[in-house]
Formats: sequence, C-alpha cells, structure tokens
Amino acid sequence: MKSFEVPVHYRSPLVTAIKQKRKADDKMKKDFTPSILEMGSLHIILARHFGFCYGVENAIEIAFRAIAENPGKRVFLLSEMIHNPGVNADLQSLGVQFIMDTSGNMLMNWDELNNNDIVIIPAFGTTLELEQKLRSKRIEPTHYETTCPFVERVWNKAEKIGNDGYTIVVHGKPKHEETRATFSHSKAHTPTVIVKDMEQTHLLAKYITNTLPAEKFYEDFKGQYSHGFNVTTDLQRIGVVNQTTMLASETQAIADFLKQVMVQQYKLPAEKASERFADTRDTLCYATNDNQSSVQGMLHEQADFALVIGGYNSSNTSHLVELCEEKLPTYFINDEHCLLPNNVVRHFDLHTHAEKETIGFIPSKGPLKVMITSGASCPDALVERVIGRLAELTGNDNVIEAITHKWSLA
Repeated sequence: MKSFEVPVHYRSPLVTAIKQKRKADDKMKKDFTPSILEMGSLHIILARHFGFCYGVENAIEIAFRAIAENPGKRVFLLSEMIHNPGVNADLQSLGVQFIMDTSGNMLMNWDELNNNDIVIIPAFGTTLELEQKLRSKRIEPTHYETTCPFVERVWNKAEKIGNDGYTIVVHGKPKHEETRATFSHSKAHTPTVIVKDMEQTHLLAKYITNTLPAEKFYEDFKGQYSHGFNVTTDLQRIGVVNQTTMLASETQAIADFLKQVMVQQYKLPAEKASERFADTRDTLCYATNDNQSSVQGMLHEQADFALVIGGYNSSNTSHLVELCEEKLPTYFINDEHCLLPNNVVRHFDLHTHAEKETIGFIPSKGPLKVMITSGASCPDALVERVIGRLAELTGNDNVIEAITHKWSLA
C-alpha cells in the first residue's frame, strides 16, 4: 500500500516499531490479537490496528502540500479535514481557514471567496451542490481534494447499482459530512433514503411491506430522502451502502435484514434475491473493519479499563468506544492531558454528549492493565504520549525508550 508524507511530529518511534513488527509477522492482517507492553507495574494491551488510515494520511499529505505550494495565497478548508482537533489546529496555525463547521453551518460568507483562493475538500468528501458553488466562484474543488478513496468507492457503487435500477439505502448519521456527501452523490443517480440505525431500518421495512401507510413515510424520514421519492415504487428494488465509519457489523446486519425482508416480500428463492436486493458488501471500509475487529480481539484479554483516543466528534472512534463499553469501564479521551493528577480522568460521555471527570479511575492494586486503541484520525504520536503519561502516573517513568528499543529488536 502507498506510503504518505505526513509531518514527522505525528509519528511515534514506539508505535512504528510495534506496527512494523506486527506487520512482518502478519502480512495478511489475519491476527487481531493485541500487542502486550509490560512496563513495570503497568501493562498496556494495545489493539492490533489503530490510528491513521490510508484516507487520513492521504488527506494530511494533500493538505500540507496545498499550503506549501501556495505561499501568499489564502487557503481554506471546506470544513474540518478530519475529526482530530490537533491536526485541524496545526492547519489553522499555518493560516488555513474553515468555511463551515462540521454541521454545515457557515463560518464566513461565500462572497468572501475569490478565484485566487485555494479551497481544500475534506477527507469526508462534499456534496455536488457545494462543488458547484465553488465552481461558480471559479474555484476548482478537485485541485486539492482530500476525499478518501474508500468514500469515493461507495459513491461509485451507489451510482452503478442506481443505474441498474435500485434505490439506495444509506446507513449513516444523517448530519455527518460524509453521509451528506454520499446522499448528494447517490440521489443524483437514483432515489435515496438514509437510515441511521437498525431501529430506523425496521421502520423502513414496514413501508417495504406496506404495513404502514405510504404518506407517513415522509414524516418518519423527514430530511432523509431524495426529492421526488415515491415510497410506493422506490422501495421495490434496493441496495445498502454506508458511511464508511459506521459500525461495520451494524451495516452488515442492516443489509442482511433488508435482504431477508425483500426475499419474503416478493417470495424469492435465495438464488434470485439479487432481483430485488443489490450486493454491496464491498463498500465496507477496510480500516473501519480492521480497527473494530482489533478491538474485539483485544477484548478477549482482561483489563482494569480501556482508553480510546480520538476527536470527540469522530464517528469511527465513537464506535470503538461503544465496543469497549460492552466489556469494561471505558474512557474516551482527546489526548494525554485528559489524564490528570490525583487519579482523575477527563473524558467524553457518548450518552450525555458532554465531557466529564471521573475520580479514582486507576485502581489501587496492581499491576495495572489498560487497553488502548485510537480512532482513524488519531496520530500515533498521541498514542505514545498517552502511554507515557500513564507510565508517569503509575510510577513507571522513563520506560518508553526501553520498550521502543525492545520492540525494534524483536
């Protein structure tokens, strides 16, 4: 796989040594058991796969290149390039300005842009409508486009099966940048509807089977269907694609459920299911799958708690948190500064959508066993700093260099 030029301060000697060793031992990426780092009284259970994915490294390389190639020009990001506050802050420190926030709210007026400006499309991609908006300003949006290739693959698949006569069902968070972009690209070719979870999928099934009156659909899925959507005719042939950062198992469960609904509704033998349901399994992102499978592999171990590192608005990171929470106490943290003195951790609560502090998160009896993973937009250097901070808090100072050397020689 292609390697990218990203700023060296995002790299970690420790994590690089671990990843290189694991890659050498597992070239086919079939082993999802964690790496165990014994650091005195601190034992780190590190997920097999975590951190920057292909799409994120590609986006970072393009964004920093855009800045370097355009001295003296104004450089804008359509919205956050990735959901990592540190990386976005680095870009802002170099003069990059954001046009809108992650919800699509404007942070400036379109009239402030001119054709000498550089606009970078974020890794999530953007809508066809916003691309046209930029072109009306004589700004070519694809010149420095960081859209993840795996997101584009979803768009291409949606276009193909849409042209084959299927309606697209997008599994995603309706307000997320990537889902808004996928919805825009899909509805340009075929009727499209978004489902945010299995609950909404069961609701959609009731319209497929005519259990609910058709007119109620437009209320239940307000803002989540394409213009002109005809619930009576447009749900007769469907295919499922997803926001690539969703829980892969949930997307698969949604697809399997809707496939079975179509088979039963139209009394199809299994071999003819494709007449009503398109096969879209290849739209699941490899990194999302690997990171989630690695967490599941990690959870076979015993630990006192888990730390999941990443931006609080990161969809893929939040799903790693959800998986860990099923097994043990889990703290969703931004960085090492969330690990405070006096045995306090500052972390994000997915259920209340607010940051909170928990006292006494490190148990008094040792050795301490901690599971660690991070989202796809989290730099490896940040993971190393969290490990170093844990070592400091547990009286295992100055072990990072030794453990790095050990893994380099392994």
